[in-house]
Amino acid sequence: MHSKLAQLAKRMTEIDALLSREDAARDMNRFRALGQERAEIEPVVAGFHEYNRAQADLLAAQEMLADPDLKALAEEEIHAAASRIETLEGELQRLLLPKDPNDERNVYLEIRAGTGGEESALFAADLLRMYLRYAERNRWKTEIISESPSDLGGYKEVIVRIEGAGAYSKLKFESGGHRVQRVPETEAQGRIHTSACTVAVLPEADEIDDVKIDPAELRIDVFRASGAGGQHVNKTESAVRLTHLPTGIVVECQDDRSQHKNRERAMKVLAARLKDKQVQEAQAKEASTRKSLIGSGDRSERIRTYNFPQGRVTDHRINLTLYKIDQIMDGDLSELTAALTAEHQAEQLAALAEVA
Repeated sequence: MHSKLAQLAKRMTEIDALLSREDAARDMNRFRALGQERAEIEPVVAGFHEYNRAQADLLAAQEMLADPDLKALAEEEIHAAASRIETLEGELQRLLLPKDPNDERNVYLEIRAGTGGEESALFAADLLRMYLRYAERNRWKTEIISESPSDLGGYKEVIVRIEGAGAYSKLKFESGGHRVQRVPETEAQGRIHTSACTVAVLPEADEIDDVKIDPAELRIDVFRASGAGGQHVNKTESAVRLTHLPTGIVVECQDDRSQHKNRERAMKVLAARLKDKQVQEAQAKEASTRKSLIGSGDRSERIRTYNFPQGRVTDHRINLTLYKIDQIMDGDLSELTAALTAEHQAEQLAALAEVA
């Protein structure tokens, strides 16, 4: 670990020298790349310098032990320095963990009603609001890409694009089955029902590098939109359905009055789904040697239960129960996302220890 940290500190010195050159800003792509690299390694290098200072403090305190007048102070300093070194070692190990290349990407978040009929569709609307409020708390931008409303104001399916720093890193563990236990508005007898929705979080594909879609492998259908939107929507074939023939993936978009814009949106969602399929296949191979925190990645896998009568939310992957359902449904997901990230990092550290 120490040699890796020393290499990063050396590299940061090199980057600083390159950025300070008078001609550095002439090649803006190179300038931005160096700036991004520096931003990524700066926290690690800062932690390494702090670790070295703690080591120096420990040595100085140990030398003080020889002086009887300073022994008590030296022992106190040794204890403090040793404690700080232990904490910093843990932090540096986490900082050196392999980064998910998708962490900083924007995402497509898809919510689909499952078992439970109309109540499931209403819960899908509640989940959408929860994620939109969470995005608002993080100052992320959101845009509804596609929606299929239910009769009572819920959603059979809704897709939202979320744009912002670290969106995928904070939302990637939300994929899976979300179960709700509550008395539905449509229930006259006051009985508790169990319904479910599935959530899929897909990192936005890079239009240039990530996914190549062969036009010959696409079937494109246009049709009249079926939802609200006035006379124009119903009289014009503006809705678009894309079918990716090799995988069978189907994407529909009918929210915009422009067929061109609907097609552009549908293509971006298709690219994200194809990228996600590649990630899922890679994780399936990895899971054969080690179980991942996000499980099999099966969208139907139950990951969380929202129990309204008891006011609790339970994440089954990490056995975490929080009695703050109102706050969570209002977008306060920070405690959940932090716990899931910490558990994932612990699994990565355990995997590295096994290899070592």
